[in-house]
Amino acid sequence: MKTSTTGTTSTKDGISRRKFITTAGALATGFTIVPRNVLGGAGYVPPSDKVNIAFIGVGAQGLRVMLEFLKEPDVQAVAVCDPNKASSDYPQWGEHEFRDSVQHLLNVTSGWDWLSPEEPLQLTHSLRVTGGMAGREPCQKIVNAYYGTQKRSGEYKGCATYSDFRELLDKEKDVDAVVVGTTDNLHAAVSAAAMKKGKHVFCQKPMTHTIHEARRIAEIARQTGVATQVAVGNQASEDTRLLCEWIWAGAIGPVREVVNWSSRPFWPQGIERPTESQPLPEGLDWNLWLGPAPERPFNRAYLPFVWRGWYDFGCGALGDMGCYSFDTIFRVLKLEAATSVEASSSERYTETLPLASIIHFEFPARGEMPPVKLHWYDGGLTPPRPEGLPDDKVMTGEEHEGLLFIGDNGTIMSGFSGRRPHLIPESKMKTFQAPPKTLPRSPGNDREWLDACKGGKTKPGANFEFSGMVTETLQLANVALRVEGKLNWDREALKVTNAAAAEKCIAPEVREGWAV
Repeated sequence: MKTSTTGTTSTKDGISRRKFITTAGALATGFTIVPRNVLGGAGYVPPSDKVNIAFIGVGAQGLRVMLEFLKEPDVQAVAVCDPNKASSDYPQWGEHEFRDSVQHLLNVTSGWDWLSPEEPLQLTHSLRVTGGMAGREPCQKIVNAYYGTQKRSGEYKGCATYSDFRELLDKEKDVDAVVVGTTDNLHAAVSAAAMKKGKHVFCQKPMTHTIHEARRIAEIARQTGVATQVAVGNQASEDTRLLCEWIWAGAIGPVREVVNWSSRPFWPQGIERPTESQPLPEGLDWNLWLGPAPERPFNRAYLPFVWRGWYDFGCGALGDMGCYSFDTIFRVLKLEAATSVEASSSERYTETLPLASIIHFEFPARGEMPPVKLHWYDGGLTPPRPEGLPDDKVMTGEEHEGLLFIGDNGTIMSGFSGRRPHLIPESKMKTFQAPPKTLPRSPGNDREWLDACKGGKTKPGANFEFSGMVTETLQLANVALRVEGKLNWDREALKVTNAAAAEKCIAPEVREGWAV
């Protein structure tokens, strides 16, 4: 249900804002900051050069992401959407986390010279009135309070709210782009609907919930030509580029094995569906929250956050964390698709992922790069210690997670998704001569997408076509957790060739009206 409106859809001469933004962006390298002596403030961006964004899915993570985008001077939030209105008994954030996020936004705001000394205090009060809540109404208040601190707030027409993203896309004609922060099972439905309306899309990971959806969403992105990006910030990092440059230059010789381990999950898994129905929280549209998933009575076993462990809503540890590390691995080793995957795990359940698993992938040769075996560990399981790591060195990388590239002539160890790579043993790192930096550096994951939305010619690194390949492999691993034995994969046919039981997991049935 809409509760407020945004601005007009065209300029005075009838040219649409979106066309104006795209044309202007194509003619310039980066966006233009209007001179301070003309418009009276450093950092001021005229409305015609802003990207109007709708935030779809503004629970805890969606709110975090929204706050990050709000600090970009050429972003204008015009609508928020969530099936949860956010009643007082349904908080999403802890007190400390919310306070830190508010302070982060204020730190950015305090550097803008159009704010009077008392205005940051007004914003603080307005934000804290939400009580650390997520959902469409608290997020609407945050957006309006934030823009209300700016002296040029008369240019802003207000933030609209919706419970149904389809209604938002039908009515908000001035939206240029959407940020998708829903549960995993709704990523594809929202992204597809937005792209078909010509909207640019920034989607939380994983890109989709199933293999079929990953293929279809990549196809729609290719057909529509809109700017797309998945929220895997490490793809834009200096560390990822260093790993590519080191390994491509032969720092450890041909890489034949990769090992990746995660401490996830830290949400419930290895359980069956609850049988009891609990009272529905006020302001939550349960039918919309379910989306494509089969109907069931409301129960707090599914939300908030704990949905990640349920096959119908989330994608477990791989969907939560593997999206980061696999993005790095795919880039560094130029992977496209696994030829096989095999999983072993703790006890398996029909409704939820297991508590812990080990998954083995095989990838074919690519050009001069040899075949690769990739081993994934989660649930607190860790791989054998690599040669060259001292006995007194804890093998946890970062936060009990890590990544190893094992080559014929050495090993690189890093944090989970490639952070702070280094050769082991340490003696090799001390004598290592890094190759020249040959890859273009990134302005950041969010910035890549925003620049592309405005007509920039550089394609975002985690675009849906690239991320589709990564997502297909991640979701194939989740199929292997449900189907016993080694699964042989034919990517061209989108088919497991040796296990008929896997077919229903490739493109599972969805509720009527939710098919992508």
